[in-house]
Amino acid sequence: MPTVSIIIPFFNGEKYLKNCVQNIRKQKYQDFEIILIDDGSNDNSKDIIKQYVNDPKIRYYYLPKETVGVGKARNYGIQVAQGKYIMFVDVDDYINEDLLENLRKYINQGVDIIKYKMKIINSGQKEIKCSGPVFNTISGEEAFNRLCFKDKYFDSPCLYLIKKELFSHTNLNFKENMYHEDFGLIPILISKSKTVISTEIYGYLYIQSEESIMRNKDYQKKLKKVNDKIEHYKNMLKYLEADRLGDNTNLSNRTIQNMKIYYTNSVILSLKDLKRKDRIIFEQKINELHMIDNLKADNIRQFIKKCILRTSIEMYLMMEK
Repeated sequence: MPTVSIIIPFFNGEKYLKNCVQNIRKQKYQDFEIILIDDGSNDNSKDIIKQYVNDPKIRYYYLPKETVGVGKARNYGIQVAQGKYIMFVDVDDYINEDLLENLRKYINQGVDIIKYKMKIINSGQKEIKCSGPVFNTISGEEAFNRLCFKDKYFDSPCLYLIKKELFSHTNLNFKENMYHEDFGLIPILISKSKTVISTEIYGYLYIQSEESIMRNKDYQKKLKKVNDKIEHYKNMLKYLEADRLGDNTNLSNRTIQNMKIYYTNSVILSLKDLKRKDRIIFEQKINELHMIDNLKADNIRQFIKKCILRTSIEMYLMMEK
């Protein structure tokens, strides 16, 4: 059995698929399998896949296109993965050829979740390093508290090696038919793991193409994304309540508070690109859920922020621009 299962979900990925697979095949550490999850493509992706039918490292699965987001594809990839660890790679991105080799010692130590860093390659081919906390092996709960406010991309599943058994032991997976499925899962999964390490290794290359920018200009999609973030917030509360009532070791009050703050801030900031009439509608939903109550007011800056948000979220967002 391979040590690492690299899951690549994609929809109409003919433009990127071959380069992505060839990039991963160059890994110096070769104890891995590639799982290609085709989320209902209607382009020529299958013709590209035919090149790899005899490659023992590559398995291909086709799923009918029935959902939005990649939650279903990732869940299926986890289900069929044979590796001890799971890695996610988006089809239009790359990983450094020495990434797995650099992570080998942490794999051998059996750390539950191994975090690495990302470089963004923008449309002008400029390389931007994304920084964040670095720490040796600690509990997942402590890792969540260190990462949640100091690592902008910490809820991206593409920045972790994750033990496959962690998904089954926690009974957690990606929410399907929803956007921001990463936001809904990764913070909770980290908090419930036994051991996490955050390395200073830069190994993931996110390619910011013009197509990825254009995808963010679909306004109806923006509305659904905000609504889905609110649904993820409600699911997080349900999980915390189930955890409190269950037999597992409960999360600390500090972690619960930080979890609520993290989700609340993310929901509020997601309103900034909406039209005024839609911001007002979502502001009402946020108030109905009493989300502002989650925020701290331990210093004058936090107190002022909370007062403004209680008065008008729209006013707060205008001041933040």
